[in-house]
Order: sequence, then structure tokens, then C-alpha cells
Amino acid sequence: MIISLDEELDAILAKGKEKAAEDIMQAVESTYGEVPYVFSFMKDNPDILITKVLYNNSILRSSALDAKTVELISISVSAAMRCSHCLKLHIRTALNLGVPNDQIAAAIFLAGNIVNASVLATASRQLNEEREVCQICEISSKACDMV
Repeated sequence: MIISLDEELDAILAKGKEKAAEDIMQAVESTYGEVPYVFSFMKDNPDILITKVLYNNSILRSSALDAKTVELISISVSAAMRCSHCLKLHIRTALNLGVPNDQIAAAIFLAGNIVNASVLATASRQLNEEREVCQICEISSKACDMV
């Protein structure tokens, strides 16, 4: 159940930030079966933890995407970023939501395809830029008299 921002803020103000942070950690663990590293890292700084969760929840509240699609996107991004902890968490969450293995695999293959294209595009652009630079004076080949 997603609550409104006003309800979420009212609950935080009523509890105080330390209790709200504890409750957030429990809710995250209940949702994911564990506390993701980034939340554990923030647990001793309630201001940062609370604002991070408010931000995350605002995105989810305003999204037209269902939970399964969100998890498939999260799997793709985690795979592309090579974050094994995130990837394991989002795969487990997707499976718990009933996302079939073939859809999870498709998300991973898409991530690999995008990463591959990114590597090729970045490297080929750099190569082209270097071709345009005079190796002697290191200025544009078009402006160099030495070429």
C-alpha cells in the first residue's frame, strides 16, 4: 500500500526522525527480506535515510509502472552497473512478485546489450577524436601545419 506524501510526512513528524528511521529499516527488511547495503550505510544518519526513502517513495508514487516492471528495470540497471548485491536483491524481489525467469533473463540480456553498445560508442568516439588530433603538436589536424 502506497501512502500519500502528506501521510508519510505526518507519520515521520509524529514519530520523530530516529523512530521513523528505525521503522523505515524494519519496513525495508520486511519488503526485501534484507536491508540493502545502502540503507544499512545510512541507518545512523536519519536525515539522509529519511530523505532518500521519501525520494524513492515519491518516484514510485508518481510512476505509471507496475511493481514487476520496476523490478525488471532495476535488474537491468543493476546488471549494467555490475552491482551484484543490487542484482541479487532485485532478482529475488522480482521472483517473489511472480516475474518469470525468462523475463528476468531478457532484462539481463538487454542490460548486456546496452553496456556493449555504450562501450563501443564511447571507445569509437574517442578513437575518432584522437584521429583528428595531430600526434606531433596535439592540436586539431585541420589547424596544424605539420601534417
